[in-house]
Amino acid sequence: MAKRKISNTLALAVLGLLQEQPMHPYEMASTLRDRHKDSSFKVNSGSLYDTVEALVRHGWIEPVETERDGRRPERTVYAATEMGRSEFVHWIDELLRTPVAEYPKFMAAVSYLGALGPDRAAEALVERAGHLTQRIEETSAVLADTVGSGKVPRLFMIETECALHAWEAELAWTRRTIAEIRDGSLFWPEVERTEQGWTWTAPTNRKGSTR
Repeated sequence: MAKRKISNTLALAVLGLLQEQPMHPYEMASTLRDRHKDSSFKVNSGSLYDTVEALVRHGWIEPVETERDGRRPERTVYAATEMGRSEFVHWIDELLRTPVAEYPKFMAAVSYLGALGPDRAAEALVERAGHLTQRIEETSAVLADTVGSGKVPRLFMIETECALHAWEAELAWTRRTIAEIRDGSLFWPEVERTEQGWTWTAPTNRKGSTR
């Protein structure tokens, strides 16, 4: 599969907005935030303008007019090109079909959970569970206010629903791991540094042999 010229998912968001109507970057950012899409895409002025410039450079979008609001500087309005519309559809199709390695930071940290020791690891996971709980409650409220009330079709917020399910699954795993650390069912080996490297004790069963 050929590498896509632009792989920044913020570009995907820009192309998605321009399927609806031409917009200037400030309107793009406001629309993404109003629709709570800033939880799916990292939106800030610098990255947004860089993304717009890259899309213009590759011919996926084009400036169509400039507008001025009072004494504010002129704003350039952009629209998707035929190439941009085609790339948008193919990109969505590709991302939905093929899982990719995303290397989340949390997974990297979990792979070295043992470095904290059981007490500190449990404490860290308890704090994370609290943050996840708050995020889930806030997101559930947003969905209830938008989709649940009929203000917005479910399809327009479905990525938020997907994220909510992922956070709920992560919270369940986090709580289960905390419980296993505290009741001792998650074995925590004693680690010792030797001249040959790191060594650790193996878990034993009730007869004293290794598992």
